Amino acid sequence: MMKRKEFMLGAIAGLTFAAAATAGGVIDWPSAQAGPVAGVSGRLAPSAGAAGLAFAPPQGAPLSFADIFQQVAPAVVQIDVKTRVQARQGFIQIPGLGAVPVPVPEGEEGEEGEGGATALGAGSGFFISADGFIVTNNHVVADALEITVKLADGREMEARVVGRDESTDLAVIKVDGSDFPFVTFEETAKPRVGDWVIAVGNPFGLGGTATAGIVSAEGRGEVDNSTPYTDYLQIDAAINRGNSGGPTFDIYGRVIGVNSAIYSPTGNSVGIGFAIPATIAKPITDQLMRGETIERGYLGVEIGNLAPFRESMGLPENTRGALINSVTPGGPADRSGLQAGDIVTAMNGTAITSSSELTRRVGQARSGDTLRLEILRDGRRQTVNVRSGTRPSLAELNADRNGPDELETPAPAAASAAVAGLNVAPLSAALRQRYEVPANINGVVVTQAGRGPTQGFQPGYVVFRAGNAPVTSVADLQAAVRAARAAGRDSLFLMIWTPRGNVPFPLELPESE
Repeated sequence: MMKRKEFMLGAIAGLTFAAAATAGGVIDWPSAQAGPVAGVSGRLAPSAGAAGLAFAPPQGAPLSFADIFQQVAPAVVQIDVKTRVQARQGFIQIPGLGAVPVPVPEGEEGEEGEGGATALGAGSGFFISADGFIVTNNHVVADALEITVKLADGREMEARVVGRDESTDLAVIKVDGSDFPFVTFEETAKPRVGDWVIAVGNPFGLGGTATAGIVSAEGRGEVDNSTPYTDYLQIDAAINRGNSGGPTFDIYGRVIGVNSAIYSPTGNSVGIGFAIPATIAKPITDQLMRGETIERGYLGVEIGNLAPFRESMGLPENTRGALINSVTPGGPADRSGLQAGDIVTAMNGTAITSSSELTRRVGQARSGDTLRLEILRDGRRQTVNVRSGTRPSLAELNADRNGPDELETPAPAAASAAVAGLNVAPLSAALRQRYEVPANINGVVVTQAGRGPTQGFQPGYVVFRAGNAPVTSVADLQAAVRAARAAGRDSLFLMIWTPRGNVPFPLELPESE
């Protein structure tokens, strides 16, 4: 489970190297003298290895992180926040855990006042300039009522939010003053898997805690759907609740990332943490420091990866692209004629290999830019020009996605047919009204809850595409099933309308009806 760190104070420790003697490129580790072990008595005097090594580590291993830590720690701060929380089904959103609901702990500090409940959270940040600008996570300071910054020298200062970008989970706050110690982002030297990293923070309120590890993976772009523009660094330096917003340093004391989230079944560190890379964090925070609003291009589509549905669509194995699940009515894509079921294979002449790549490429566009999309539709290649809009906020994007999980109203009596394990009927005016199916959705409506391979289908769901073609009648769906079987496929790609949005589904084909 992905969990945001509950406000993390991050000063990352530094390290120094001590070179070790090597022979022929092979590391010479200190070795024990050969001989019997049984019956040893008296004072043991282990050898430190060859004369002059003084138990120096092999080349590439750190002797200590202390020197760098002492240099960068003054730039790292603790951020205490009083914020509004929302109760939901016996749970609340604790500041610093982002969208992850957690039970309210006994004795949780907070109060029920005018306007709702409040809670206190603690996270981290770091000075990025001498005049008081501090980088942290958006989820640390979102909806903050009061922000207090605690400096490494013990001073406490009130801070204000300068700017936030929820789509990368970055924020900039500021305290008044000058001559603050600060650190800088490293944009040119890309960290590699296996490079040392150091994280210092405020886990569980224990400020000034240093942890170290390595970059354990990169390009983790799909670990958090709420930050679609971030390819996270994965690190194994322990970060916990209270570490959010703190810096990840390399061994030279340069900020290579902003700690943001973890994977954990418990909410505590299990050795898999995620940091926003400096190459993403610096340009965003630079804009926020200037008081600019972060704007991104916008198509008005919901997309997903093509790979899980390639076989059921009868596409070649080497087909790459982003599958359009739905099109926002009245949005740029809708006005340009894009449709659910289209596969975007290229944008402005550059191949698109995944949904995340399309999201980021569109996000780099400006409002009004023309985006030339190459698509696959009904098995044929086409080009569609879309004039980019401006991406709305996440709250606006999610406003229309809160429909019921399923429709429980029983279907009226209607002539239905069994097709590949589904009971479907033509979408009549009566059924459209009963299930509140939008006027722009056409297809065949599911009349009975599914079982077995079709479990999850509910009455009122509408199948509007099958394979590479639209479905307007039961006969269309039957023809698509026959064509898939004739082609030797075991599944058929369906695009289904549900009250919560369109869902792509590879329908397993039974051997017979």
